[in-house]
Amino acid sequence: MNQDILFADMQTWDSERQAVNFPAQQGGALIHCWVSLAWLEKEYGQILANEAAVLAVFAQHRFDLEDIAETLIEDEEFNVDGDIDIA
Repeated sequence: MNQDILFADMQTWDSERQAVNFPAQQGGALIHCWVSLAWLEKEYGQILANEAAVLAVFAQHRFDLEDIAETLIEDEEFNVDGDIDIA
């Protein structure tokens, strides 16, 4: 784990974007990381019918998702908004 990239113990469901947002910090800069509902359902083989189910699966796999986001940050795979997307 890269000590320069820190993840807050926070996550929020964005129903418009159909994704979970979880923030990271690198060098003091805030980075919005997103994992899409479609990716979670495909990756973990479950239909996630509501916010509680989505956040439960996110929590269960949080460390793996942070590892993926960390790799994308290190590789500078930012989208046009400067965010990280796991989609």
